[in-house]
Amino acid sequence: MYSISINIILFVSPLFFIFAWIGSVKASRLLYSSSIERLNRKTRKLLFWSWFPVLPAALIIATIAWMQQTMEQDFWLDRVFIQAPLIIVPILAIWFAAVPKLIKLKRVTKQILAEQATNEHSLADQDEHNAALQPNSPVYQRAASPALILPFQMTALGALTALYFAWVPPMPLQWLEITVPLAVFVLATAGLWARHHIRFKQIGKAPNYVVPAFWKRASAMLGVCVIIAGSAYYLFTTAINNSELPTEIDMASGTVNYGGQAIPVGMSSHNQQSSVEGLNGSSAKTVSVADLTGPQEGTPNRRFTLTAQKKTVTLSSGKTIDAWTYNGQIPGPELRMKEGELVEITLVNEDIEQGVTADWQGLDVPNAEDGVAGATQSAVMPGEAHTYRLRAEQVGTFWYHSNQVSQDSIRSGLFGALIVEPKETPMQTVKDITVMPHQWKEAGMAIGSTDQLERMTIEPGTSVRMRLINTDDWVQQKYTLIGTHFEVAAIDGTELNKPDILTNTHIVAAAWGRYDLTFIMPEHPVYLSVGDNGRLGILMSPDGKGEVPAISRTVAFDPLHYGSPAATPVDANSRFNHDFTLILDHKLGFYNRNIDFLYTMNGHVFPDTPMPMFKEGDLVKTTIVNRGNVDHPMHLLGHHMLVLSRNGKPSTGSPWWTDTLGVQPGETYEVAFVADHPGL
Repeated sequence: MYSISINIILFVSPLFFIFAWIGSVKASRLLYSSSIERLNRKTRKLLFWSWFPVLPAALIIATIAWMQQTMEQDFWLDRVFIQAPLIIVPILAIWFAAVPKLIKLKRVTKQILAEQATNEHSLADQDEHNAALQPNSPVYQRAASPALILPFQMTALGALTALYFAWVPPMPLQWLEITVPLAVFVLATAGLWARHHIRFKQIGKAPNYVVPAFWKRASAMLGVCVIIAGSAYYLFTTAINNSELPTEIDMASGTVNYGGQAIPVGMSSHNQQSSVEGLNGSSAKTVSVADLTGPQEGTPNRRFTLTAQKKTVTLSSGKTIDAWTYNGQIPGPELRMKEGELVEITLVNEDIEQGVTADWQGLDVPNAEDGVAGATQSAVMPGEAHTYRLRAEQVGTFWYHSNQVSQDSIRSGLFGALIVEPKETPMQTVKDITVMPHQWKEAGMAIGSTDQLERMTIEPGTSVRMRLINTDDWVQQKYTLIGTHFEVAAIDGTELNKPDILTNTHIVAAAWGRYDLTFIMPEHPVYLSVGDNGRLGILMSPDGKGEVPAISRTVAFDPLHYGSPAATPVDANSRFNHDFTLILDHKLGFYNRNIDFLYTMNGHVFPDTPMPMFKEGDLVKTTIVNRGNVDHPMHLLGHHMLVLSRNGKPSTGSPWWTDTLGVQPGETYEVAFVADHPGL
């Protein structure tokens, strides 16, 4: 519903402006009527047109009112106090000032025409009749009234300003971004009023009103257009030039945000190095990210080599994909290790021109081992290699991928599963199944290298654990398990406390999110459907045969109230060292010399987005507000965050730890974490 509301405001606002602008043109051209008859006709048309701006305006205002009644103020504050007045006040001016004057003008012109039509005319009388039909100052002074013309023009200006605020929202409220457009609106309105007031007096003084020649009107309009076009061109080119990104960007160049904590004495919020030193105490020294490594001594328990290379891969249907791969396969080789083991992984780039890294999604590792090019390491270019050393301290389902231009590299195939098993081998044998669906541009959806129905033979009574990993970079993934009851055992690599038994429930995993499902294999087929149409999935049965069962109606799994509470190192009652707010939105703007709808954090895009800063060990709370019309998977590298609440409703089930939180349009999440992995 919220997404629909946003789209109404975004796409109805231009329609409102168009209707208001047409009305303003009609109002200003009343004076150019060459006869009373034409003036009467144009007045009637303008009265009819007065309804047109009301319809889109009413729809926008109703939408804003719905937001104000149903949502938190971050979603409607600017819309109620900025956009709504810009729409309502001019519309009211039309109906309480302009329309009454139009009605009087229509009545006067109609009366003049009626009187002349009912009289018998001599030849001399006909001359008087013709004269009465020509422009005369008293009637045209009514048409020149500022109270008649200005409300229509003010509505067009208000609609344009409201459209600007709809497309460039000033949230969080930023007074300069609010004041400048409003000042332009006020000054333009005042200028138009002055112009109409002067013309109104001039017409009243003239014995006869003479309609300006067309060339004079056209010249004046051309002059106005040249001024507007010149100003627009100057602002446009300036904005384009200012938006160009430098060749290199300091990843720590954002605006430092202390989350409500005062800036330490003697420290400048614009000096990144002094900020780090000041935050950690005057005697503290800055530490290079390159020094925040995993254990460099000791023989690894496991060694892996990942070679990034281009490869043509064949799917189960025979379709081929020109992919970027690790070790020539899709997905890359599954990396399995035991809790507590020291692992060494060597990444080799054979031929990926843009460079590669290896990021361990959800595995909280030292900063220098978390492969984010430009932040924690340089990209590994063709012919180069990089070695990661880390200790697997978490048990669960993770995955790895390249974080060098991740949108391209992951879509092209640079990803694979990473599983950390418990130290102790479970007494009962578990059938462990990793499910990594991926949307290929050339071939559609596939699970691993299988783009057809996959069959598995599983003995009845076997414990099954299905590890669901969403590898797509923006799209949510739907999983439906049919034919058995099941439990959600883990989210994003963290086990849930006392999970409940579920039936007729589907899972929606955020982009890059993971869910572990567990169940006991029954004596009949069980089907895992991936996606919405049910055609792609895994059919499990005692003999490897059987038909895909029908998919009944299901409800979405909600982690907020699932399972039982348990103690956590941070919770809603903690005394937080920092409290941040991230408002996700969109705005029309320039970025690197291109104009587009940009996704923003607190009104800015990288590199000007807020940079939260805190000390190791601090308790941090963050409120995430999605004001936009697309979902945002919020990923916190190096940490898991605990969900405290969603849309004001507290989490009451098992502690919901996540590293990839899917925040839908209109949603507000409160999350918390312990800052226990220092770095960038």
